[in-house]
Amino acid sequence: MRQSIKHYFSSTHTLLYSYLISLPLLLLYEVLIFLAQPDSEQVVRISVDVWIKTLFSYIGKDVLSITLILVALVGMFVLYRERKKLSSLKMSYFFTMLIEASFYAFFLALLINTTVSGLLQIVQTSPIESLTTLQQLALSLGAGLYEELFFRVILVSALLFIFKKVFAKQSVAFASAILLAAVIFSLVHYVGAFGDPFTLGSFLFRFLFGLALNAIYLWRGFGMAAWTHAIYDLMVIVY
Repeated sequence: MRQSIKHYFSSTHTLLYSYLISLPLLLLYEVLIFLAQPDSEQVVRISVDVWIKTLFSYIGKDVLSITLILVALVGMFVLYRERKKLSSLKMSYFFTMLIEASFYAFFLALLINTTVSGLLQIVQTSPIESLTTLQQLALSLGAGLYEELFFRVILVSALLFIFKKVFAKQSVAFASAILLAAVIFSLVHYVGAFGDPFTLGSFLFRFLFGLALNAIYLWRGFGMAAWTHAIYDLMVIVY
């Protein structure tokens, strides 16, 4: 039993599982975005997605096709790099990963919400509440995918690379990268038309949430962090 649990954690903390379990987030996000606003000229998207697609627009007008082509190329690279692991791929692990991510999302919602509300006793609303349920569902999935891609894979990794050269102790480098990335993650949520109004409570919540997601990313990988984020946002909509 202990050996099978160890095998599950070691196997799923790989590029292969992270890539494959993240694909449904991308596909569901794009499908829901289209269904929610098929004829709209001002399509509401996750801010990080907008940043990425703005960069892609310099390559060509069909940014969605460029995105999908890039995802396919990344997939080819991942599958080639992890080709030896394909024979041992277990489909049941993906279901277990979703259960694991749901546990993290529920635990974080309970712990952080209780902590912040207990300290500050603040209840707030967000501009996203003015959107339709379908749009909110789409943005929840998109946040899990794109925000984790940017703030965890790119930002945390970049900060770790920099701080490992600045600090002699690895523990200091890790702590500095995780803390700074969480601060940036929280602050970005107040930028743009659908940014939240700044309050100490919301900043503290997102900072703690960012810290937790940083830890999940480093411990369990991108796929787990992405689904934890997405499931948490879905829980907020439902409840």
